Amino acid sequence: MPHPVPVLPEGVDPAWLPPTAFRPLGSRRTLIRGSGPLVETVHGEVAEACARFGGRVVRDAAPGPYDLVLELTGDDSSEAFAYERADGCTTVTATGQRGLLYGFFHVVRLGEDAFGGDTQRTRHSPVLGVRMLDHWDNVAVHPVMGQVERGYAGGSLFWADGRARGEFERVRAYGRLLAVCGINAVAVNNVNVHETEARLLTDRIGEVADIARALRPYGIRTHLSVTFAAPIVLGGLETADPLDGRVREWWAGAVARAYEAIPDFGGFVVKADSEGQPGPFAYGRTHADGANMLAAALEPYGGTVHWRAFVYDHRQDWRDRTTDRARAAYDHFVPLDGEFAGNAVLQVKHGPMDFQVREPVSPLISAMSHTTLAVELQATQEYTGQQRHVCWLGPMWSEAIRFVEGQEGPGFEELVAVSNVGDDPFWTGHPLAQANLYTFGRLAWQPDADPVGILDEWIGLTFGAGPAAGLHAVLDGSWRTYEKYTAPLGVGFMVQPGHHYGPSVDGYEYSPWGTYHFADRDGIGVDRSVASGTGYAGQYAKPWAEVYESVETCPDELLLFFHHVPYGQVLKSGKTVIQHIYDTHFEGVEEVEEAARVWESLAGLLTPARHARVTELFGEQLRSAREWRDQINSYFLRKSGVPDERGRVIY
Repeated sequence: MPHPVPVLPEGVDPAWLPPTAFRPLGSRRTLIRGSGPLVETVHGEVAEACARFGGRVVRDAAPGPYDLVLELTGDDSSEAFAYERADGCTTVTATGQRGLLYGFFHVVRLGEDAFGGDTQRTRHSPVLGVRMLDHWDNVAVHPVMGQVERGYAGGSLFWADGRARGEFERVRAYGRLLAVCGINAVAVNNVNVHETEARLLTDRIGEVADIARALRPYGIRTHLSVTFAAPIVLGGLETADPLDGRVREWWAGAVARAYEAIPDFGGFVVKADSEGQPGPFAYGRTHADGANMLAAALEPYGGTVHWRAFVYDHRQDWRDRTTDRARAAYDHFVPLDGEFAGNAVLQVKHGPMDFQVREPVSPLISAMSHTTLAVELQATQEYTGQQRHVCWLGPMWSEAIRFVEGQEGPGFEELVAVSNVGDDPFWTGHPLAQANLYTFGRLAWQPDADPVGILDEWIGLTFGAGPAAGLHAVLDGSWRTYEKYTAPLGVGFMVQPGHHYGPSVDGYEYSPWGTYHFADRDGIGVDRSVASGTGYAGQYAKPWAEVYESVETCPDELLLFFHHVPYGQVLKSGKTVIQHIYDTHFEGVEEVEEAARVWESLAGLLTPARHARVTELFGEQLRSAREWRDQINSYFLRKSGVPDERGRVIY
């Protein structure tokens, strides 16, 4: 029997799968050949569309006058599919059920274009085998971080009141949205594993199994974040030493029971020796020792451990300019290259700091030639407006990916993002933040894709053609707009401590977190050169090490990340640093004002609920942008004593 399409609770936004997206397919005749659980998912989707729009679907019949043929030709696990159109018929073939599912959604994305003209047979296959979302969801509400750590879209889709929510219809609908854009893996709990969450591995594994069951019809493999100290916390041992035989035996047993409950369980995500989380350093062991212990337990079942490289000293002495948080991941992990097991994936943030609006690509990504790497992005907008500001991150991510692809190193094999989804009716809180989730999935499938093309694809699916031009104008460029009115020239942070929303130029300047700008009366920026600074620039291979080493060759947008320069330093744009700060902060606010005007003009082309939500959020974005402008400009006017050459009001 075909799997029924999940029914969204009343009032929940359909995001990029409104019923109208299925009209082209649902009004035609479709033949489906093959069998298996994901084929039944495809059948259910087609049957629902045909019931709504008057088409017809049949199974395994002889060839006839069909508009669409979806055919499974093998029984492997391939995600690839072939697509062609000839003689009035569109055909999708795949040797694996996942491939047929993705081929079906390819037809949905194409819409009417899937049924016009002729298209030669083309093969579509994801470049990256794992395309994963990490949910920072807490089972029990954390007293500081709440239900979802760094979550800006309400509560968790998975957990409420200390247990699994049980609203699995919406979880299935979430899996459906992810499958459309190509995401195939989800970690269902926070990487900061607290006491309640730790128990998901053992006596509460059944709750994880229920979530996995809801996601499975759309090809989503479930993963779990675990604490490195689980043998102590859960097993009653006095040690979590990865070389201790009792510890290894405990993990082997825990993994075996997890796979009994979830046969297609994906594996673990681990944050260790970072920001207070336990890890192998406590036992004099390396991170390779720790990761390999878990990899060995998972290996018999085809599981993987994703070991995060976010390891640094968060108790830094701000007086000590030789210590540099940016160096930490490279310094910790490059000496271990080649020591990690084949199913241990080192998960590296795309920048060396912490998901800032602008930072260089981490040199670690190109330096680990004998280690499987995943690049980690952040869809949840912790430092980019927290889903109260329009900030489409596709161009940032694409630039980072293309930088890695241009290096001589091995690059990466997986792409991971911190999820921006919650139980909000619009999924991401800000309706336009859905574009970030969709863009991540499509870039993970094809990293060299044009992000602007992906944006327009999302707009077309979600809103249709009517408001497309206006929506494109609001979203495209919004990342650079956000950059203009926040921290300048790559220096980063300048945010309120703790929650990270809104400006506080010196909020972290004298803190232990290693996030400094070093502004004084003469200049600003962090000297990370080899010649006179922390040496971070030397972690890059040539020619980038040489480019970043010199003030003269360093790109303007990263100048203050790599160098401490006077306010009168002339940029390649021809402006001084101080005038750039003034000008961009005024420009950023003006661009938000214009985007809000464009959005207002779309009122008659959008659902009232969507338009009202974004209108309200634009009010907050404007307020915040003006606060950023005034605080940043006033701070640097007072610090430097250099007036704005255009005579604008600075307080």
